[in-house]
Amino acid sequence: MNAFQGLLGQEKPVELLLQAVKLNRIAPAYLFCGSPGIGRTIAASDFAQLLLTADLSLPKQELAVKKIQTGSHPDLLRVEPTYLSKGELYTAAKAAKHGLQFKTPAKIRIEQIRQMMRFLNRPALEANRQVVVIEEAQTMAEAPANALLKTLEEPGNATLILIAPDADSLLTTLVSRCQRIQFNRLSQVHLTTILELKGYQAILEHPELIAIAQGSPGEAIAAWQRLQAIPDDLLQQLKRSPKTALEALNLAQTVSTQLDGQTQLWLVDYLQYYYWQQSQQIQLMAIWERTRQCLLSYVQPRLVWECALLNLSQN
Repeated sequence: MNAFQGLLGQEKPVELLLQAVKLNRIAPAYLFCGSPGIGRTIAASDFAQLLLTADLSLPKQELAVKKIQTGSHPDLLRVEPTYLSKGELYTAAKAAKHGLQFKTPAKIRIEQIRQMMRFLNRPALEANRQVVVIEEAQTMAEAPANALLKTLEEPGNATLILIAPDADSLLTTLVSRCQRIQFNRLSQVHLTTILELKGYQAILEHPELIAIAQGSPGEAIAAWQRLQAIPDDLLQQLKRSPKTALEALNLAQTVSTQLDGQTQLWLVDYLQYYYWQQSQQIQLMAIWERTRQCLLSYVQPRLVWECALLNLSQN
């Protein structure tokens, strides 16, 4: 099987992982570091597939791959941040499916670590080992992190893969028990290639989105999808900047009523990049930076946008 085939621009981490399997020197735990959207999750899935299909016959390998891809392999556990509502845990996908919105961010909870421990307390059923992939491990508070530490001290016949932005976002005791694999932001050539392969050539026509992505295909695609969710007429008005105070006030009302809080925050980032690409005026960047800080400080959104757009009209 051709592992890591779809992972471009990450030759060094791929080589390290392939060598670990080839030489049978697989660490009990790995920490995949790097920015979101550059391939850490893809690498974790491919590495898990390699580990779970090792030493199997070809027919059994093919069956195992199907189970991994459908999330039904009994020796693979994926742990991702969750929201808590009425005693039930919701992943981001499950929350969206049920139309639920939460003010606090999702996180890895101690209940999930306890579930992982129960999973690891039984022997592997179909593979030679068990594999656990923990997404956004940096969202763990101290209690789940300490519970995970106990497992890392005695992982048994299992391999754990933690995914986080960097080692500093985790407890040093956790990091010390993991082999660190660093994933880097992609070059412009690799970023362009991946976007074209995925059918997102249109992103390349928006330099502000490429700037937002900063070498991350995942971030570029996420930015493009967010951009599509903003009404085009509203976006065009914001790009032109208001010419009068009345136009600024009306536009502020439209933004604050039509867009939710997270979309407004992202829009501020987008406009900051857009205006910099257009004029590179420091004073405009300062306007958007103040706007972001006010929104994060829970100032009334309409008032924040009124101030920002009135200042923009004067510049």
